[in-house]
Amino acid sequence: MSSEKLRRRVVTAAETALTRSKYVAPVEVLNALGWLPAPRVDEWRRGQLPHLEQATAVDAGKIVEALEYLSGWARERSLRPSETAYLASTRDRRNLRFTAAADERVELAFRTHWVSPELSDKRRAQLAARQSKAPDLVVVSPLNEWTCTGCRSAAEAGEFLFQEDGEPLCLSCADFDHLIFLPSGNAALSRRAKKESTLSAVVVRFNRRRKRYERQGILVEEAALERAEGQCLADADVRERRRERDAVRRAAQDVEFAADLAAAIVRQFPGCPADRARAIAEHAATRGSGRVGRSAAGRALDENAIRLAVIASVRHLDTNYDELLMSGVAREDARDRIRDDIDRVLESWRG
Repeated sequence: MSSEKLRRRVVTAAETALTRSKYVAPVEVLNALGWLPAPRVDEWRRGQLPHLEQATAVDAGKIVEALEYLSGWARERSLRPSETAYLASTRDRRNLRFTAAADERVELAFRTHWVSPELSDKRRAQLAARQSKAPDLVVVSPLNEWTCTGCRSAAEAGEFLFQEDGEPLCLSCADFDHLIFLPSGNAALSRRAKKESTLSAVVVRFNRRRKRYERQGILVEEAALERAEGQCLADADVRERRRERDAVRRAAQDVEFAADLAAAIVRQFPGCPADRARAIAEHAATRGSGRVGRSAAGRALDENAIRLAVIASVRHLDTNYDELLMSGVAREDARDRIRDDIDRVLESWRG
């Protein structure tokens, strides 16, 4: 990859992150470049890797080059540097390492987040505190049978384990056996139980299809859960009325956002028919769909997010892309075959 191409990719990833979050973190930029898979970052966060470099798909030289492009872009944009602590989700909350050589200059570059100058001092302080907060302890619900390195007992798949220095421990050996499992599903109960519990841990399980760890629930003290249940029963009516009001408000917001998105599509693609722009906007903005319109960049009416929403519509409605997929053509090959067709439609809509 040429240096200029890498610089453009870094800038694109950074611009997207800034639009979404009002700050840019080097780790997230490397993930957007495809160099750092999210599951490997999770392993590093849990203290299972000696350093983050071990999880990257490129050599140290490329990483340093990308960080230099990021720093240069951030200074050109007058972003403010904010040094952030990276702590492991281990019992000792150790500082995480980024590189094998532990070069302090590169370590500092990784720890430096670039924050939008639009944020107030109070908001920047809140952001820095949240980013530097020690992560939750993590307990894994494994997919395969395993053996505890503490008591040497074999455990069935699905029984919880806690990784300590890369070694699996059962809950008894990890001193978590007094905690009880609260499955995900009731956000208010989970939030209150965690707040009431002196010791707690998040339970995750690896999803092979999505290739990532997903939250299953939390481990909390039994007394804490009982107190949380009492609190939830005490204000159940109030929370139900609040949910009803929130549902009405979200519905109104969705209609307004879809209209704003349709207008933004027409501004960017003046030749796009108005009814088609409305259809694209309503499809992309469907709540809970995971489509680009629901992303932070989409809600901010970012030009690139709008372009992606339009391309997705054109791909399925104005080309034979779906037919190619149904005939067994690989997704990337099918996209290559229809790229010229998409470009022709976009050019005509640009007016």
